[in-house]
Amino acid sequence: MSEIRLYMFQSGTQKCKVHNIRMGEGNGADYEIPVPWFLLTHPKGNVIIDGGLAAEGLADPRAYWGDGVDSYKPVMTEEQGCVAQLARLGLSPEDVRFVVLSHLHSDHTGAIGRFPNATHIVQRREYEYAFAPDWFAAGAYVRRDFDRPGLKWQFLQGGATDGYDLYGDGALRMIFTPGHSVGHQSFLLRLPKSRSILLTVDAAYTLDHWNEKALPGFLTSTVETVRSVQKLRMLAEQSGAMIVTGHDPDAWPQFRHAPAYYD
Repeated sequence: MSEIRLYMFQSGTQKCKVHNIRMGEGNGADYEIPVPWFLLTHPKGNVIIDGGLAAEGLADPRAYWGDGVDSYKPVMTEEQGCVAQLARLGLSPEDVRFVVLSHLHSDHTGAIGRFPNATHIVQRREYEYAFAPDWFAAGAYVRRDFDRPGLKWQFLQGGATDGYDLYGDGALRMIFTPGHSVGHQSFLLRLPKSRSILLTVDAAYTLDHWNEKALPGFLTSTVETVRSVQKLRMLAEQSGAMIVTGHDPDAWPQFRHAPAYYD
């Protein structure tokens, strides 16, 4: 694929509680959230953004993801894994040049190590933290997802590389948005025909976070979380971007899902 296109995918859902997504809300009510991931095709090489959940965890979820499945239970089939979904578009693992990670929580690391020609791009502070997270964050990281031999990594350096332009043409820029995790990044895409698209990922789980009506149920810094959303809101206003939040069960169905695309 040589045209610039954005495909939106979903690797199933996770069953959780409202308070896992909107801090202090819900009185224990059940909630189910989508697990999105994305493909950007480009003449200079295709890029996977995140990749959702790792399909091999489905055989024994507790053995793979640990006690985290008590809070976020995966509802997914092997056919919803990123490699299988790309195959239905006619793409092989060798067709992916980059795997770009918003952060290394296990619902975003399903593409790592699946694409033999790929350079994996992540914030250095996120990568280092994932190997030794604080106790309250440890369940979000599954080391077998990212601690793999033979991978090619490219590390970004926080504010020093903020706005990093992957292709040099503005098609995909990486925006440093810590708070949900110590090295979280969001993505601003500029497509040839569509308006710009801002993938907040977990900097804003839902439009409630985006509109400053709720805090996310998981974060490493409240101050950084709030300021990252404010930063993204300014960026969206400047660029006129369409907002795609990270795990919003109300907003997510409104977008075009693969095999449909934005171009």
